[in-house]
Parts: sequence; structure tokens; C-alpha cells
Amino acid sequence: MKLRHVVAIAVTDAMPVFEFAVPCEVFGIDRSDLVEPWYELRLCAVEPGPLRTSGGLWIEAPYRMDDLLAADTVIVPACDRTTQREPPPALLDVLRQAHARGVRMVSICSGAYLLAAAGLLDGRRATTHWMNAVDFAHRFPQVKVDPTVLYIDEGDVLTSAGTGSAIDLCLHLVRLDHGAAIANDVARRMVVPPHRDGGQAQFAQPVTRGEPRSDLAPLLEWARRRLDQPLTVTQLAEQAHLSPRTVTRRFRDTLGTSPLQWLLEQRVRLAQELLETTDEPVERIARRTGFGTAVSLRQHFRRVTSVSPQTYRHVFRRANRP
Repeated sequence: MKLRHVVAIAVTDAMPVFEFAVPCEVFGIDRSDLVEPWYELRLCAVEPGPLRTSGGLWIEAPYRMDDLLAADTVIVPACDRTTQREPPPALLDVLRQAHARGVRMVSICSGAYLLAAAGLLDGRRATTHWMNAVDFAHRFPQVKVDPTVLYIDEGDVLTSAGTGSAIDLCLHLVRLDHGAAIANDVARRMVVPPHRDGGQAQFAQPVTRGEPRSDLAPLLEWARRRLDQPLTVTQLAEQAHLSPRTVTRRFRDTLGTSPLQWLLEQRVRLAQELLETTDEPVERIARRTGFGTAVSLRQHFRRVTSVSPQTYRHVFRRANRP
């Protein structure tokens, strides 16, 4: 019988409510009707209690700090400023031990300060809330800070930006463990998008004065409904009543990518869901997703996901759902 994937949260005193609540919502609610086994959530007290959130809510954390070592995934949510500046040495030691044991390490928002203080982000790309980016980069010059993205996946270590991006990263973890279709189901239950386009730049940078930017949402939805067609930047520009250069610039400014790269990612995402939820052959999925041929689909799919469509289908078949 397959064991439950244990997600352990490092609970510190005065931690912000939202960044703590999101992993509790995603991993702590029994969703075995979607996939069995679901996760097992453990709250691990990092310091003596009683522990409270920044809003004054009491936290009952029945597990100890050493129990982080027995987890499959350790999540370090945002912490208060005092903990950022002076992380508990015992916690840093446990984080290092957990990482050495192969535990997947995850930080949310300012939780990245603790992973960095433990040395787990040295030489890696990492992110945190854009308001902390300058301070974070100054304190940890050995970390390659990218304040423009919602989250960064370095394989065994993952970091997210501020507040709302906790949802993005937690859903990404579900997607890694159980596939895109299950992650989409969880997102629907939470009434949130399964994947948000763009990064922190759309929130951190003020809009330039002058002509306001048009909303890309209608154009993105129009394109998503036509992924089986050979779309071009010119066609996108005509649909948006803009020049190709303007469309390209607005994709860069708003989504942090080019129109064609965005289309590629959307096609791969659609292919993932079709591989999970249908028995259609790869050749037909290639046509439905706009890749045209199975050879093209395999090439781009492997480049984005690092595995072949056949391997992905074998791992994430929804047929294993109860």
C-alpha cells in the first residue's frame, strides 16, 4: 500500500496568517476522493508554545521541530521580521539535515530568508516578496534572486513570492506529485486559477503614465480556444487591434514572456491534461494542441517537462483515481 506523502510545516511564532493557511488548505484537507492516498499534513512547532499568528490566532502544533526530518516535503512559510533577522540556529540545523536526507524544501514569501540562512539557496535561483528583494539580495549575495516571478522550482528546493503566490506554488507541488488534472480539480474547489500567467512584475512595477494598457485577458482566452490552430503574432495582434510590436511588448511587460513562448506553454499544458484524462493517441493530441505531428509534440513536450508524453501519461493517468 502506498504511503501518504508527509508535508510538514515549520511553525514559528507571529507568522502571517495567509501564508500559513494556504498549505493547510491545499494539503491539510482530505481530498482522497480525488486521489488516494492524499497528503498527510503535520504542524511542527519550531519554538516553545504557545504559538500565535501575526493576527493573534492560536496555533496548535502537535509535532516537534525534529519531526521535520521525517517529512517528504518541508514548508517554511513567511515569518515575522525578528525571525528573518535572527533565525533560530536549531531550526537552521534541522533544515540542513532535512535537505541532506533528500527532503523537498519549500519556502513561501519571507520563508526564503530561513532557507538562505541555512545555506540551502547558495548558488541557486530563488525568489521572495518583491518588497524584500533588495534586502534579501544584500543579505544573501550568494543567492541568485529573481523578484519578477511567482515561484521558482529548483528541483529539491522551491521558493515562492509573496502572499497570493503561495497558492501558485502549492498547486505546482500538487501538479508535480499527482499531475495537472488533479491540481486543476483542487484549484476549482478553491475557486482559483490552476495556473496564473505572469509574475510579480505586474504587481511590483507601476503602470507608466500615458495611454493605459489594454487588458490581455480577452486575447489570452481567445487564443486558448484556438490552440489547435497555427496562431501567429500577427493574428494575435489583429485580434487585439494592436501592432505585432505592441502585442509582443505587452506580453513581455505583463506575462514576462513572448507571445510564441506563451502559446507553447499553453499547448503543453493542454497536452498534459489530455494525456491524463483521455485515451486518445499521441498523434491526435498533437493535432488538438496545435503541434501538428507527434514528433513535434514529443520534442516540445520533453523540452518543457523533461519527460516524453508516454512517460507522463503512464505516471499521471487518472485511471488510478478511486
